[in-house]
Amino acid sequence: EIFLSSFQNQHKSLENRLKRFSDVIFSFFLLLATFPILLGVFLMIKIEDRGPIFYTQYRSGFKGKKFKIYKIRSMHTKAEINGAQWARYNDTRITKVGNLIRKTRLDELPQLINVLKGEMSLIGPRPERPEIDEKLSSKIPLYNYRYFVKPGLSGWAQVNYPYGASIEDSAKKFSYDLFYMKNFSIWLDI
Repeated sequence: EIFLSSFQNQHKSLENRLKRFSDVIFSFFLLLATFPILLGVFLMIKIEDRGPIFYTQYRSGFKGKKFKIYKIRSMHTKAEINGAQWARYNDTRITKVGNLIRKTRLDELPQLINVLKGEMSLIGPRPERPEIDEKLSSKIPLYNYRYFVKPGLSGWAQVNYPYGASIEDSAKKFSYDLFYMKNFSIWLDI
């Protein structure tokens, strides 16, 4: 309760407005700077399997609102024919080009559009798929607190914890998300 009230007061702060301003400026310039690289990636995807370049899926965002996230496709076109799955180490669903763009995180760059639209921030808890979120919120206490901030392109958990593929990993990552939310500042973002 104390955590929520202090966070809600912080949400309206000048620092939060500065965060939004810097999100827009950095996202715009990152898109411009990486555009030539992205064109090369688009070409490599088309050469490898002629499938679509972009991939969209729904994620849970601020206040639990669902939004469409944009990514560069890194998996085979029928990778999720059996439903949503966590990404795994040495995931066989990933293409050769996909492996490269995931290692360099280039597949995440189209989410800068989500940042410009105000659905995401550059830094915050990573948004999860609603199907997985449902499972995690039933297993991890206070998990829904993560909806009190905009999800991020990257976050404190991503910097401090490797890819996770289990409820235990998600619980550890969530502890980093709580730390970020409680200690939010522009300096922490930097």
